Amino acid sequence: MASAENQFSLEQVPDLSGKVAVVTGGSEGIGYGCTHTLLSHNISKLFIISKEANIVDDAKKAIASELGADAANKVEWFQCDLSDWEATGKTAFEIASKTDRIDIVINNAARGIMTYQLSESGVDLHMATNHIGHVVLTSHLLPTLKETAKKGGKVRIVNMASNAHESAPKDTKFASLEELNQDLGPMGQYGRSKLAAILYSKYLTRHLTSQHPNILANATHPGFVETRQSTEHIHEAYPLGGYAMSIGMQPFKKTQFEGAVSMMFAATATDKSGQYICPPAVVEKGSELANDDALGEQLMDLTWKIVKEKTKSKSEAKGCPFREY
Repeated sequence: MASAENQFSLEQVPDLSGKVAVVTGGSEGIGYGCTHTLLSHNISKLFIISKEANIVDDAKKAIASELGADAANKVEWFQCDLSDWEATGKTAFEIASKTDRIDIVINNAARGIMTYQLSESGVDLHMATNHIGHVVLTSHLLPTLKETAKKGGKVRIVNMASNAHESAPKDTKFASLEELNQDLGPMGQYGRSKLAAILYSKYLTRHLTSQHPNILANATHPGFVETRQSTEHIHEAYPLGGYAMSIGMQPFKKTQFEGAVSMMFAATATDKSGQYICPPAVVEKGSELANDDALGEQLMDLTWKIVKEKTKSKSEAKGCPFREY
């Protein structure tokens, strides 16, 4: 249905020989769609961060079976819970120690439409995982990303957003931890974290791309996709009502590969930054909040403040040593 200039398919992903990628949540769902696509287009090295070891085991078997041993040997797996920012930082440093370049970062992993919970650090689990964990990861990888950009070619950061960002409360201010820790309900919690993904992409464009034009940052919406979030996790929030999504909407869901199209466009093809890209490669404006640069600055100021405070006792009394941009 999109116009010709906004068409894109996985077959159009360019040859990725010589390039290195990092994918969070790359062992299932849309993340696995990205993993499979990167490997089938000759990515040279792929680092995948996943929370659950059993899901990783299934993904390893699938890659070896579908793409062969050579592809499987290009992948290095890391078990990490992104809501644990100390562990996330250590994982990022370990990845950086194993490669002299990173061309693609796909921040895909997420807590879905689920009930309000706090992380072990006492922060809303949706924001702690979906937004702050990816900020910590990306910021720790920035030195390698910048060095890669200096070598020529584009470096692309992709943050998984969603049209559910429109469910974020209209009075969102990102003014304090107390605000973040309000129970907004499943859609409100999820939507606010996806709003943050768009604002973070635009923030990076203002501050990072402006200084390093070869580094692009974009947010994407995948569409309505068949994943564990839409078939299993939805029942955590809505034990009965969730069947409308898991069963009733089944005929309308995309496959994990169809859900990866907009993300793969942003990860391998676009030459723009600071956009909100919907399937297949359509740039949309997003909500009014998603275009509020001042709100984005407030979000990131709060992000740095929370991470530094919550990691201070474990980071030489200085807080997490990440780079802002």
